[in-house]
Amino acid sequence: MSVFESAVTISKSADIVYAFLADMNNHRQLMPDSITDWESTVDVASFNVQNITKLSLKIEERVAYTLIGIVPAEKPPFNLDLKWELNSAGNATEVNFVITADLNIMMKMLASGPLKKLAEEETANLVRLLS
Repeated sequence: MSVFESAVTISKSADIVYAFLADMNNHRQLMPDSITDWESTVDVASFNVQNITKLSLKIEERVAYTLIGIVPAEKPPFNLDLKWELNSAGNATEVNFVITADLNIMMKMLASGPLKKLAEEETANLVRLLS
């Protein structure tokens, strides 16, 4: 398994950050420009990753103010899961976004850079939106 993560601190309480991340409709705002054909509900989002693949993700686990667990809703090109881990830090929230992917050697060469960039871009966008 390959792990890609990005951590940030947001100057908002954990309940505000959690409420934003617990709704898949909000995740479009976190995605890079290469995402097209976005469709979502509170629990599920489907989209195309430009020139790569179509993905459908769903929230599988919600633990109030501490965790949002996201998994594929349909068979992806490789197994993956995404976790948003929240830790209250006074008037701020420490956020750790972790993407875990089961990549073979060829996929690891192709996807490692984009997955790391995705983790960093989503957390940067979260800070920008909620600060």
